[in-house]
Amino acid sequence: MTNSVHAGAATRLPDPGQPDATAPRQYSLKGIVGTWAAAALPMAALAWLVAPWLAGILDGSSAWPRAIVVSLTAGLFWQMLLVLGLVHREQGTLRWAVLKEALWLRAPQSPRSGRRGGWLWLLTIPLIAAVAVKEMLPKLPMPATRDMGLFLQSSAGEEFFSGNWPWFALTLVMMVLNTALGEELLFRGLLLPRMEGIFGRRDWVANGVLFGLYHLHTPWSIPANLLDTFYQSYPSKRYRSALLSIAVHSAQTVVLGLMLLALVLR
Repeated sequence: MTNSVHAGAATRLPDPGQPDATAPRQYSLKGIVGTWAAAALPMAALAWLVAPWLAGILDGSSAWPRAIVVSLTAGLFWQMLLVLGLVHREQGTLRWAVLKEALWLRAPQSPRSGRRGGWLWLLTIPLIAAVAVKEMLPKLPMPATRDMGLFLQSSAGEEFFSGNWPWFALTLVMMVLNTALGEELLFRGLLLPRMEGIFGRRDWVANGVLFGLYHLHTPWSIPANLLDTFYQSYPSKRYRSALLSIAVHSAQTVVLGLMLLALVLR
């Protein structure tokens, strides 16, 4: 899988704001799809095959939440390792100075003036508000056992997390991997800067579609996640910053993390 990605990374696109030595290489279509599959298929297998199997061998009424948290954490951790492995293969190092350019881990940059940061960070406010509105839209029905929000509001969730600091910590790790070090790092940090060679100016659209379809582990969320094309892929592309998308996505982690903490402290 990584060989096909690297083989498709033959050309560089100019970026006036980047040193040439760390400019992202452009992937072939095979490399893009291969990277997507390397993230999506393990997550699907972990959610639909490994988690039920693991729940069957664990004891107690909390067997399922423990199984799904462990399984999804493993899948998201794999995504982080995949990103680091592909960047190291491309750049030959994981030094921070190289990593932050290769994965767009930098402040948003104005497409007009070229200035970075400052007032541009205020863009996170309307983007987070837009995501909050999206969360209120009607959703496809989902299995109640796979809805973290419902579980946290249930008596079983309250009982499970009450005083349970180890599982609180692991669940928090899963959420951070989900919104910062796993999904966002892979789709907006690794893939998006490397898709222009194939998709041109519409690379952000293709990126958003891939991100939506990646959710095979939660297929009922695919339609809603396709909307993230406009809230996460487009801003990251326009302002050449994966940190912008990470900040927007991480608002979810903050809210759920506070809900979890309240349960633990009961």
